[in-house]
Amino acid sequence: MHQIQVDTTNAIVEFVLDGYIRPEEMRKVVNELKAATASLAGREVRIKADLRTFKPASPEAVEMIRDAQEFFLRSGVRRVAELVESQIVALQLNRVARETGIDKFLRRFWEDAAARNWLIHGEAAEQGSTP
Repeated sequence: MHQIQVDTTNAIVEFVLDGYIRPEEMRKVVNELKAATASLAGREVRIKADLRTFKPASPEAVEMIRDAQEFFLRSGVRRVAELVESQIVALQLNRVARETGIDKFLRRFWEDAAARNWLIHGEAAEQGSTP
């Protein structure tokens, strides 16, 4: 299951991935994320990814995540906040983030409020995160 919302006031694309996402659904998620990001064109876009209940992804789904991150880079994304609980998911995401360059402006958080605060206010609000 997934949910995507756009906060146009703060230029934040927020999404939740829950459970195991099949490749067909991941393709849909990536297309919806691209459309949501494109809707904020010309702004400093921020992404909040709630992956706390997301299960490890298949190799095909990981490639789609890579595609989304590369699109984010080309589309003006300047901050990415991830909420992750699974160490396996974190390792998968770390590898992809390093390969795409997203890791340069990605922070991981335990709490939703801290993630949102960092997205809106930047480094001054970085309490509660892990690099």
